[in-house]
Amino acid sequence: MTEQKATNVHWHEGDITREDRNKLLHQKGATLWFTGLSGSGKSTIAVALEGVLLERGNLSYRLDGDNVRLGINKNLGFSAEDRSENIRRIGEIAKLFVDTGVITLSSFISPYRADRDTVRALHDAGDMDFIEVYVECSLDEAEKRDPKGLYKKARAGEIKNFTGIDDPYEEPLKPEIVLHSDTMSLEKEVDLLLQLLIERGVINP
Repeated sequence: MTEQKATNVHWHEGDITREDRNKLLHQKGATLWFTGLSGSGKSTIAVALEGVLLERGNLSYRLDGDNVRLGINKNLGFSAEDRSENIRRIGEIAKLFVDTGVITLSSFISPYRADRDTVRALHDAGDMDFIEVYVECSLDEAEKRDPKGLYKKARAGEIKNFTGIDDPYEEPLKPEIVLHSDTMSLEKEVDLLLQLLIERGVINP
């Protein structure tokens, strides 16, 4: 757990509650945490889900690995320590979105269970919904897709600490949902996620 360095700081509670914001948006804030190998389809599914939610009148926002590393986490690399800090920061950002009533779609390889469990614990402590979505895809299939050409570079030794090649990926033990992206259609994956959000009371039927 990251140490609190600043002293004499105190949480300032406002007059508007999370329930007030949920009521305003006619939905409940929640984090869907898409985890899986590079090329597994995490971002593709999140983009598709975001579009369907918009059509339904539900507000969501995507937090994507590369996008975040071009901004708030631009000072972090891909060592185990930097990966952990990357995920910790994203977890805190996701919490802020959930507190506003927004459905947060977080797409990150997040290869280490401990880091994902830390984000889950952050949400649990705030009584917030955290839905771990394991986008399962074989390494062979992910390498065949290789949309950014990263596996090819990693195999050639041009990229170090690449998940699935010279860095491990620790599969979720008890995710809320598993999407087999190498066998499921994108439409089926989105339908399953919508059904889960309805069942958990995040969105209305």
